[in-house]
Amino acid sequence: MNPYRSMLFVPGHKPTWAEKAVATGVDAIILDLEDSVPATDKADARKTVRETIGRLRAQGVRADVWVRPNSVDSGLLGADVEEVLVEGLAGLFLPKVFTAQEIVRIDAVVSHIEAREGLEAGSIGLIVSYETAVSMAHCEEIAAASPRISSLLGATGPNADVGRELGFEFTPEGLETLYLRSRIVLAARAAGLHHPVAGVWQDIADLEGFRRFAEDNRRLGYRGIVLIHPSHVAPANEVFTPSPEVVDHYRRMIAAFREAEARGSAAVDFEGQHIDLAHAKTAQGVIDLAEAIAGE
Repeated sequence: MNPYRSMLFVPGHKPTWAEKAVATGVDAIILDLEDSVPATDKADARKTVRETIGRLRAQGVRADVWVRPNSVDSGLLGADVEEVLVEGLAGLFLPKVFTAQEIVRIDAVVSHIEAREGLEAGSIGLIVSYETAVSMAHCEEIAAASPRISSLLGATGPNADVGRELGFEFTPEGLETLYLRSRIVLAARAAGLHHPVAGVWQDIADLEGFRRFAEDNRRLGYRGIVLIHPSHVAPANEVFTPSPEVVDHYRRMIAAFREAEARGSAAVDFEGQHIDLAHAKTAQGVIDLAEAIAGE
């Protein structure tokens, strides 16, 4: 998956909002067919989303385009997927997942539509949102259920599906979800998914709170964040972009290690720190991320 620092939800039934979202500099948009679309507008929203994907593709926008369909248990997922799997779609952002078997079935449906529509096999990705107690109890199995899975997120947000399912009281500090957020990162990494995304911060006006929330999740291992408001895009991109100072530090570290290696040493004192190959590999990962972001 591309290194998304920011993924912004856009109501699927609001066709003019997509370009406004792209203009914020967001890395990806999520055209929503689920919670932000009234029940009476679901059918029309599918057609609007299909048209929006085509329009953005024709414009050659930089941001990738994802769609959040309705959940399997809503009975609407099939119709959503039939309508929106078109050229220009990066993937499906799956809400309220329960089991790994559910992912396997969705994978099969997507594979069928890809073949029927002449799309590249395996080109449609899946992002899994853990919003149910069952899914979070089996997050490792779900993470490994399909090679289409690009990323994972879940276990945050006040008074929504996760909080209701688990009964916790949301706090900005996040101790009530620390175990779950950590477990999701672990499940992602164990499945070879190196770009888990955090989300969401619902207090639109509290930008300082958002920044702290994003930084806390970055330290935990998340590499981007899902957003509900355009004002959060710029701070999200800043938080999840390695700073020039950090990149320079790691470049110097690698250079020092390589010099020591050339002299026959497997470790070296670098600016007061003992470093070896493991540290050089970590440094290279940060540099690779920064270069991937800069190259978008």
